[in-house]
Amino acid sequence: MMDFLKKIYPDADRLLVEVSAAMLDTDRNRGLREDIVRRFMAQLLTDDERARLFGLPASCRVRENTKILQAEKLKCGEHVWIGENAYLDASGGLSIGDHSTIGVGVYVWTHTSVLANLLHENRPGGAHVVRRPTHIGAGCYIVGHSVINPGVRIGDGAVVLPMSCVSDDVPAGDIVAGAPAKSVGSVTEAFVARLKEELRRQRDEPGTDA
Repeated sequence: MMDFLKKIYPDADRLLVEVSAAMLDTDRNRGLREDIVRRFMAQLLTDDERARLFGLPASCRVRENTKILQAEKLKCGEHVWIGENAYLDASGGLSIGDHSTIGVGVYVWTHTSVLANLLHENRPGGAHVVRRPTHIGAGCYIVGHSVINPGVRIGDGAVVLPMSCVSDDVPAGDIVAGAPAKSVGSVTEAFVARLKEELRRQRDEPGTDA
């Protein structure tokens, strides 16, 4: 490994000494470091292999650079897709229903440390962290770079449009957008029919793969 590092960075020995000197051998850091190494090595896996590493169902896919905090507390359904750079905090309890998409760069939270900051008690160990379970229903489509705040319940078939910040519950079949996210429409039969017709025209175009 060192021979390889020296090929791409001739001063690797010095850098390794500096990094080693900064390391603190504590129980907390050993646990954190294991997670860091696991996520680093996970970049070598495919999306279905990465889902398997996180303990998700075989039908799920997880893209690169996704972090799942306390994955053992995530209840994930079948055929869930999680995009690049997503952050899923399951520490307070997180559930995701079948056939839902968590888009690129989406942050889903189940805890807040605001109390620790307000009390000037922002110390390692999380003694003042408030945890709230978050639920994402089946068939949901959460578009990239949105934030789902702790304790939110998103109903089945809901759509969260890009760059939204969801702080309140979202009813089933609702379409929300904005920060804070507000309802801007509904997933109706007509809405689905328009998408199906668009897909049909797309497939009928010459040179378009089915």
